[in-house]
Amino acid sequence: METIDAVVVGAGVVGLACASRLARPDNNVVVLERHSRHGLETSSRNSEVIHAGLYYPADSLKARLCVEGRRRLYELSQRHGVFCRKTGKLMVACAPDETPKLEALLRQGRVNGVEGLEMVDRAGIAGLADGVRAVAGLWSPETGIVDTEELMRHFLLKAQDAGAIFLWNSELSAVERKDGVYLLRVKGMADPIPARRVVNAAGLHSDVVAGLAGIDAAAAGYRLHWFKGEYFSLRQSLPIKPLVYPVPATHSLGIHLAVDRQGRHRFGPNAFPVTSLDYDVDLGHRQAFHEAASRYLPGLKIEDLSAGTAGIRPKLSADGAFRDFVIAEESARGLPGWVNLIGIDSPGLTSSPAIAELAANLLEWDA
Repeated sequence: METIDAVVVGAGVVGLACASRLARPDNNVVVLERHSRHGLETSSRNSEVIHAGLYYPADSLKARLCVEGRRRLYELSQRHGVFCRKTGKLMVACAPDETPKLEALLRQGRVNGVEGLEMVDRAGIAGLADGVRAVAGLWSPETGIVDTEELMRHFLLKAQDAGAIFLWNSELSAVERKDGVYLLRVKGMADPIPARRVVNAAGLHSDVVAGLAGIDAAAAGYRLHWFKGEYFSLRQSLPIKPLVYPVPATHSLGIHLAVDRQGRHRFGPNAFPVTSLDYDVDLGHRQAFHEAASRYLPGLKIEDLSAGTAGIRPKLSADGAFRDFVIAEESARGLPGWVNLIGIDSPGLTSSPAIAELAANLLEWDA
């Protein structure tokens, strides 16, 4: 087989963004995806939020790539018609002792370059989201939503139009480096795929893929922990247009009120550790969702909540401590031309086009 210029492992939104960035007529790019189509795991099971970039430490990859990715997504929407909408986001303090947390987020967001942030009082909250009860709020006008499937199709078609080849039902099983080329063995294929460069965008399994290349994931700090997040749908529509978020929780941004492009509302996600890909929603959690949402939506009835969807995120931290994205070219580990994208949890969707640009730079793709 002809040596491939670059192989991308994984066809979630980040892998697709990388493929669309790398593919061009004068280079051959192959994408390996273990499922029968793109985006069947984390990418299609989330809140579809375009984050503004205020939650993350200054100069972290999450902060920089979220802000850059957000701007790229809105530009992409204007140029290519991918659905994005600036809904704005209202973060609320439901008790006086939570207000300092919002003020800290305001400061952090401004340091990160997030535009338009402002604190609002009760009257301001009523004007932005009538029916929401809180003592103070933080308004983020640059937050929005995206149709994730539409975004992934855009990246997929752009990559295919530039010549990228997608191999579905193709699970990577072994990696060997020989004579400056990576030999990638795929389950069910007799011969390995030779590649000069590899981008590991395998999402929930990216630590396993790094291990196939010879990296000790635990020693490198690449071991992933899976956290499940469930959603409960609201049976009726609300007159609330922006997203509504409580102050952040330990493992997530809290049980927030999300809205999709049709104006339908849902609450979520929660976050708890799991060891298997089980996407069922536990109806026993409805009470906790109702209690959390009722803090800022008084009058909400528990029977208004019905089981929705669930997703699983790959986290590098098991205890809720901040861990940045791992975006690393691995020459120092004896793997030149191998880029690992590991622990791409939130804001990975927002950051996807910026992550793809950084991966291309690390590969010196345009050099």
